[in-house]
Amino acid sequence: MSDVPSAEIWITIAVLAITTAATRAAGPVALGGRTLPPRVTRVIALLAPALLGALVVVLMLGSAEGGELEVDARVLGVGAAAVVLARGGTALPAVAVAAVVTALARALLGA
Repeated sequence: MSDVPSAEIWITIAVLAITTAATRAAGPVALGGRTLPPRVTRVIALLAPALLGALVVVLMLGSAEGGELEVDARVLGVGAAAVVLARGGTALPAVAVAAVVTALARALLGA
């Protein structure tokens, strides 16, 4: 197997890039310069954090085989990061605390 990506991979990347650009352009084109109602703007503002949270949960609890939940040291790390953020910390210290807590849990629990 060579290290050079196949044409199928490049076609997939191109299609995803074009689809992303079209999706991002669809909103302004559909609105035609009008502003969105405040209620819709608030909902849109909540979409990114909700999707990010769902991604974190899936990556944290999902197993490699799929279909089952896998609770391990990552849960402790994410919990520690949540505590840092809840106490007013920023993202960088939260990530650092999560990394340290996860590493310690893996070392102590053998996970």
